[in-house]
Amino acid sequence: TYEYATHDGQVLYLDYYSCSGSDALFEEGMRPAMIFLFGGGFVSGTRDNEWYANYFESLARRGIATFSIDYRLGLKELPEDIGVMDMVAMMQRAVNIAVEDLYAATNFILANAEPWGIDPQRIMISGSSAGAISALQAEYYRANGEQLANLLPDGFRYAGVVSCAGAIFSTKGKPKFKSSPAPMLLFHGTSDRNVP
Repeated sequence: TYEYATHDGQVLYLDYYSCSGSDALFEEGMRPAMIFLFGGGFVSGTRDNEWYANYFESLARRGIATFSIDYRLGLKELPEDIGVMDMVAMMQRAVNIAVEDLYAATNFILANAEPWGIDPQRIMISGSSAGAISALQAEYYRANGEQLANLLPDGFRYAGVVSCAGAIFSTKGKPKFKSSPAPMLLFHGTSDRNVP
């Protein structure tokens, strides 16, 4: 477990999963990495939830350095009598602060890529529900040159996005990409009542 940032007075941590001997699976020991964001509707959830352990271990066994990160929960203090427009604004803020935290974790991993044997060109992002929304939004902002994406190093690109029950949060209609996004793998069930 590593402290990767402090935002709004909240210390943020990430857990690093790897398997000994997996370096041999890749040339010169440079491994791909996956950054994961937990689900919980921007209200709850933890980076070390046992529910995700099999996913992390499966990736690590295949030689993928896996990081599960904290991020600020922007809807945790949601008022009971909130109006629709205020809710949309709060949702946008919740997504943006989660993306900001993801970018900070990405920069922390990039800064430690050499000692950890990680290929900076093969860093992927993944998430479940709110975490999937955040991962997709992070790539959407990066591909569209949004100001928030300036937190990433110049020329940085994610190698891929894996979304489990997520979507891009858009208040401007169908999302459009100004530049090619990373390859995306989207999983979604037809019985999902929270994210239809």
